[in-house]
Amino acid sequence: MASVPHIGIDAMGGDHGPTAVAEGAVLAFREMPGRFRLTLVGDEREIRAALRRAHAHELPIEVVHAAERIEMSEKAAAAARKKSGSSLGVLTQLHKEGKVDALFSAGNTGAVVATALLGLGRLEAVSRPALAAFMPNPGGGTVVLDVGANSECKAPWLVQFAHMGSVYARYLLGREEPRVGLLSIGEEETKGNALTLEALALLRRAQHLNFIGNVEGRDVFKGSCDVVVTDGFTGNVVLKTAESVVTLLTHMAKQELKRDLLARIGAPFMLPGIRRLKAEIDWEEYGAAPLLGVNGVCFIGHGASKARAIRSAIRTMSRFVEQRVNQHIREEIEADHDTAA
Repeated sequence: MASVPHIGIDAMGGDHGPTAVAEGAVLAFREMPGRFRLTLVGDEREIRAALRRAHAHELPIEVVHAAERIEMSEKAAAAARKKSGSSLGVLTQLHKEGKVDALFSAGNTGAVVATALLGLGRLEAVSRPALAAFMPNPGGGTVVLDVGANSECKAPWLVQFAHMGSVYARYLLGREEPRVGLLSIGEEETKGNALTLEALALLRRAQHLNFIGNVEGRDVFKGSCDVVVTDGFTGNVVLKTAESVVTLLTHMAKQELKRDLLARIGAPFMLPGIRRLKAEIDWEEYGAAPLLGVNGVCFIGHGASKARAIRSAIRTMSRFVEQRVNQHIREEIEADHDTAA
């Protein structure tokens, strides 16, 4: 019998620390019994106390002690270099040694990226890793990358992002021929800045990509394509804007219900549909974003991640390991290089 994915979690990362991780572990074991193994890294006393509060102390969870933690306010590169004994540093070393198959942290994003690069390195033929986010839409969702790992990019990197996002969409979202778009200010090939104009020409020539050309911001939410590539600065703005829109719509709906008597009377009949809609657009249902291109499996969660987000992250990471996504990324990028040569 093949071994199940062994997931490692930085229990000290994020706003809610071990409490959210313990509660998320309970949900994950309830949903996927026997389908994964779990190791939590951080302050052992705090973790075990959280497991007891969540009634998870009898679950098959390994705890590895780490005396330090990286705070959200710390400078990423310095923390990655100096705090090898942090929960994130210890977890990364466990992954490098093959003692866990994947790592997750909802802590300082910059520190996670820096620690993963220092500790794990990059996949062969990958110039820069990219952070990929899933955006729900009527087309079943779109993967957008990079959303924060590289604020400045070179055009060839965007081609690699396209390959990595395409593989992710194929094996995690079930898209047979993922449609790839380049985020720009217009669909016309003459529009865009120097980066997008150069990247467009390279993407047109790339092998093994179903590239459909330039797309605009609205296409991310229309479902016009399965993968959207951009630089990390622009992608992060798109991500944060999308998150704020969800919050705004929820707030506006509540205000309208308070203001309108008929709306309040009809609210009970609308609740099932509202709950379904919330589940479709709620980032906690997707859990975490993979850092594609590192020589390992690294997922980064929102700092505000609670139990549901942790559960969802464990589910997605388990599938990522089972589908051998990194191996497929390596093969596709190498194949494109060989063809170009």
